[in-house]
Amino acid sequence: MTKPIVIHGIKACDTMKKARTWLEAHHVEYRFHDYKIAGIERAMLEHWVRAVGWETLLNRAGTTFRKLPEADRSGLDESRAIALMLASPSMIKRPVLDTGERLIVGFKLEIYAATFA
Repeated sequence: MTKPIVIHGIKACDTMKKARTWLEAHHVEYRFHDYKIAGIERAMLEHWVRAVGWETLLNRAGTTFRKLPEADRSGLDESRAIALMLASPSMIKRPVLDTGERLIVGFKLEIYAATFA
């Protein structure tokens, strides 16, 4: 039995909407996990960090991160980045697509097309 595809993110996010629309248009079955509502487990977040790196996962361009005091934004390391993302899952880049074999962060048409070809 194959592991189900899970797309993680926030329902109202425009990039999430694009990714979900693409998956549905290409008949890719998935489960949606809204980490703003349901939260994110530390073990899962740490797994993602090991897989793609905290620098890829932390959404520094987002409003939530930019509103942090400078002291919280500077001198980041893995431990501090994980703590920030656990405290505010909105700081996790979206979407995080877990295919069971691969973790894809962000939405790029060409990557989704190649993954599900």
